[in-house]
Amino acid sequence: MALAVNSGLVFPVLVAGRILLALTSLPDALKHDHQLSSPLTSYLNLQEGIYLFKNGIDPYAGGVFRHSPLFLALFTTVLPTSRIISSIIWTLCDAVGAWALTEIWRARQRVTQTSRDGLIAAAYLLNPYLFLSTLSLSTSPFENTLALLSFMFAARGQVSPSLLAAALLLQLSLSSILLLAPLILLLASSPVSQLASPRPFSRNGRKIIPLMAEFLAYTAVLSLASTLISGGWAWVPQTWGASLTLPDLTPNCGLWWYFFTEMFDHFRPFFLMVFSIHLLIYIAPVCIKFQYDPLYAAFLLFGILGTFKSYPTLADPGLFLSMTAVFPEIFPYLRYPIVTTLLHLHAALLMPLFHHLWLNQGTANANFFYASTLVFACANGAAVADCVWAGLRIAIGPGEGEEGKDKGGEKFVVVQE
Repeated sequence: MALAVNSGLVFPVLVAGRILLALTSLPDALKHDHQLSSPLTSYLNLQEGIYLFKNGIDPYAGGVFRHSPLFLALFTTVLPTSRIISSIIWTLCDAVGAWALTEIWRARQRVTQTSRDGLIAAAYLLNPYLFLSTLSLSTSPFENTLALLSFMFAARGQVSPSLLAAALLLQLSLSSILLLAPLILLLASSPVSQLASPRPFSRNGRKIIPLMAEFLAYTAVLSLASTLISGGWAWVPQTWGASLTLPDLTPNCGLWWYFFTEMFDHFRPFFLMVFSIHLLIYIAPVCIKFQYDPLYAAFLLFGILGTFKSYPTLADPGLFLSMTAVFPEIFPYLRYPIVTTLLHLHAALLMPLFHHLWLNQGTANANFFYASTLVFACANGAAVADCVWAGLRIAIGPGEGEEGKDKGGEKFVVVQE
């Protein structure tokens, strides 16, 4: 009972603390940071687009505004755009994301409440990659929250809300299409962990067709609404198209920007195709291999997306790292968790340092910052690879000298003679 009460107190205390932090001067100091916001998620670009839209000027004509038209509709009719109120709204969006992650954990455990709920919420609300992005007023928290809501509804078996949230997410970020396959599989199966006892996907495949049809219907309606809001189809190349053509080479924590800064123009279309297809090739292998646990397949794709998408922010790999709290069964099977943690710590120190030396002090150059982003990519890649190993290794069971639990919950040690 005490654990349940404490878990119930953790969430409101964390949210209240985050709101107080958002009301400080930190958002003004962080909103220019390229690691926390990208051209597709920048709050400054959002404000400029809203100003142009209110004054009857097409915000997509200048090639700067790259947010979805749904943001224009939201912030010009429902939500105000003052800095204080925006900070509160962004923080509450994170609170919804933390709640959705907790509900995913509960659905996976088939319980209504556990003593671990507070830890799950804390893993999201106290993740520096996530709350710093929220303080910078990047729109990445909206994408993360919609992604978690879509999988939360799917874990509960609520088909229409899940697909609608996924369609809304697609309007904000084209790269989220990677998550559609595991979402459909989750709707057609169960969120309960099957990592220790893998079985082929046995549900009727015909159920997938109406799910896809419903998702496409939501996407078509929202795309039409976006077209009506913006007054034309110019939003498509400026939002979805930007993820594929990389028109803005503003530095970020990803791998694309520097590579294409050095790219000769006649090679650019080929390598844009290669980089875009590279993201897509992971969908089928991950979903086929983990077809018995689509929630875990989605978790791995979150990590891949946060590592290789064209315009990432720290919030993208941050979501993957927070989601590890939902899969505690893999912890004993991780091979190099200390190495991965130290790589993330190393990158977390290098990136802001080299970013400051390059763009503020002028005593470094782009190579310094890009080298730190390569370390960050190695850290994310190591985390994803380690989770893939653990997800496969758990089916074999504990090896020699490893602890495990029998069906009655008693610990045991396997010793090979």
